[in-house]
Amino acid sequence: MKKIKKSIITKSIKDFKIDRSIKRTYIPKSGDVAIFQVLSIGKHKAIQGENGNNSYLFPGDKILATFGSRYASNQFEGYLPKKYYPKYQILGQGGVVGILESMHAKFEDIGATEVRLVGYAVDGNGNVLNTIYNDYEPIQFNPFKKRDYKIYLSVGASMDSGKTTTAAFLSRGLMNQKKKVAFIKLTGTVYAKDCSFVRDCGAKIAIDFSYCGYPSTFLCDTKEILVILETLLDKVEKIKPDAVVIEIADGLLQKETKALINHKPFMQLIDYTILSCADSLSVASGIDILSKINYKPNLVTGLFTASPLMVKEVKENFDIPVFTLDDFMNKETFNNIFRTTEETRIKINGI
Repeated sequence: MKKIKKSIITKSIKDFKIDRSIKRTYIPKSGDVAIFQVLSIGKHKAIQGENGNNSYLFPGDKILATFGSRYASNQFEGYLPKKYYPKYQILGQGGVVGILESMHAKFEDIGATEVRLVGYAVDGNGNVLNTIYNDYEPIQFNPFKKRDYKIYLSVGASMDSGKTTTAAFLSRGLMNQKKKVAFIKLTGTVYAKDCSFVRDCGAKIAIDFSYCGYPSTFLCDTKEILVILETLLDKVEKIKPDAVVIEIADGLLQKETKALINHKPFMQLIDYTILSCADSLSVASGIDILSKINYKPNLVTGLFTASPLMVKEVKENFDIPVFTLDDFMNKETFNNIFRTTEETRIKINGI
């Protein structure tokens, strides 16, 4: 067999055999590793290799990837297959394969990259290999543990509202304040670019859920996500950070995000909350959603800050500070907002 191109989510898989005999009968779980052959090229023209670099795809190529689901309102919605299919779709560039359910209209002409299942990657005993906690042991969430650092939460009103850019420039601003910064992307679909960007901006360490072997956190329950969080916190605590920036993917109405922000033990960890929004109206809706759980963000930012008119609208209608990217870089402005150690949770009713 020609060389198999290995996706980044399968980097923990060192040795395997290919079992073709079970491909029509075995029902995969999230993280199950398989070999696929590329049939046609669509949206994903490459997968991310083990080192995060793009490995470009051509019909006939064989790839090592995992089964998984994906929620991305501006891209793909896809799920684990419940039976064998002659064709599957690449749902994410990090190596997530499943059955496409829907896609954003902008991809309708090109569609998804399609693959066929060659066989499953198995160990010497014939067990299907799975990436989830393949390299590391899970650590149970402990809401009572003393944390010797401040936690900053980057949330967004929607996908592509600017959350990762906010996390990156926030990390830069903290670094400019002589803080040692760690970044955690807690939820989403595996894609190394985000962590690389935040690391380049100043985070000493930047990791995501794929460190625990998850191709995606879509459809994970809150308890499972909190175990991921504790496992990732244990990792970043090794550098003794002054600040940990946590990003939650997608928008406030997305199922896992909604559950997390409504989970009091999780929100009690947070010292500062930064809300990213695409436009001025989403600022209003985002603040409204957070106000219903008695939270008020420390500041608002995001794509809307590229428009001076939208910034003006927000400033005229809300008493929450607005940050542009330049503000994150301005040491005095940054310090004026993040000058205290008080918790980010500001009870709207004053309690």
